[in-house]
Amino acid sequence: MDTTPMDSTPTNSPSTDATPTARRTGPTRRRMLGTALALGAVAPLGLARTASASAAPASSGTAPSGTGSPTRLTLPAPTGPFPVGMVPLHLRDESRLDPNARPGKFRELMATVWYPARAADADTYPLAPWMTEGALKAFLDDVGFPLPLTLAPLTAGHQGAPVHRTGRPLPVVLYSHGAGSHRADHTIVVQELASHGFAVVTVDHTHDGITEFPDGTVVTRDGVAPGLYPRDYAADLLFLLDRVVDLANGRNPDVDGRALPAGLLGGLDARNIGAFGWSKGGTGAALAMIADQRIRAAISLDGPMACNPPITTDIDRPFMMMTADFARAVNPYAETFWGHLRGWRLDVQATGAVHGSYGDNMTLVPQAGRLLGMTEQQIQSQVGTLDPDRGVLIQQAYPRAFFDLHLRNRHCGNLLDGPSKAFPEVVYHP
Repeated sequence: MDTTPMDSTPTNSPSTDATPTARRTGPTRRRMLGTALALGAVAPLGLARTASASAAPASSGTAPSGTGSPTRLTLPAPTGPFPVGMVPLHLRDESRLDPNARPGKFRELMATVWYPARAADADTYPLAPWMTEGALKAFLDDVGFPLPLTLAPLTAGHQGAPVHRTGRPLPVVLYSHGAGSHRADHTIVVQELASHGFAVVTVDHTHDGITEFPDGTVVTRDGVAPGLYPRDYAADLLFLLDRVVDLANGRNPDVDGRALPAGLLGGLDARNIGAFGWSKGGTGAALAMIADQRIRAAISLDGPMACNPPITTDIDRPFMMMTADFARAVNPYAETFWGHLRGWRLDVQATGAVHGSYGDNMTLVPQAGRLLGMTEQQIQSQVGTLDPDRGVLIQQAYPRAFFDLHLRNRHCGNLLDGPSKAFPEVVYHP
């Protein structure tokens, strides 16, 4: 299962949607990460030492001093004032049959709701893993290396913790992953937003990534036909948007009827919804925004913005592009899309960033690589020459500032107004 930079376009025509079975030669961001993790597991340095959840907080990108070697890879801590809670949802769209599943089967999705948790209770709830066990095993099988699951990172999300309620419902952000990926791929951004008071709903685009359902069934991308296109991603997001309305109105959309955290039902603001996505997910977020006015603001993280038919509809709501490999200067589809943004718009690019720089690999690949003795050149081939710590800060700061401004009318500094002294590596393209 390869994830390629051009995951929104097939190899024979850059103007059409991608077939998810298209493959390219050479290492990919997922294969490189999986290789690094696996090698770390078998390296004769004791790097895969067993750890309990309580011994591995998701609060740093490095091992605590004096421990000798890390118990597992880690994700950076979110910077907000609230602890983070999370709960998975099993959803079924009975308005759509799934052509990639058995005949007559409706489309089923796994999603996760992330939210600010009540501080008094959060620590009594366990930290959630980056991926579920079955999904992680499939991920590692895909790259062809065994890995003790104890090396995988934990998140900052406390499973099932009560929601922090202030009397106002939480603004909501939807997240769409890239082709062949999974809903955990941008946990850094997701838990950052949640720690600052947003509810973030992530989704696995079933059959174009790796997902595990509550009964243990794991679905991957391999052998799928006819596949998923950016408009299918958008359809998943629109279905997800309706489930947000269910939650806002006090209805539990989980098809298994699992209990939801205290305060979640009735706790979301269905009038303040944004969306963001990476790569094909960025294109999908744009298409969903075009299709539904309820999405008030959206971000594309290096989305190719290529689909069939091309995107030629004007968008009158705020949109931010954070580009790298698919910058407007080299991608005519992004340039055309930019020309149809009629409302507030911003195009920023981190110097030294590549397609994989916007995501959790920005911290996971350097951690694993240095443990394994990978050269800086090998690491940079996956995450670019942008300093990883700076890349993480950029991921945390820009989406939060954007959604603060456009969903909560909070102007937090001048980060979105033009070049920032705090982030000199970020270029603003007019």
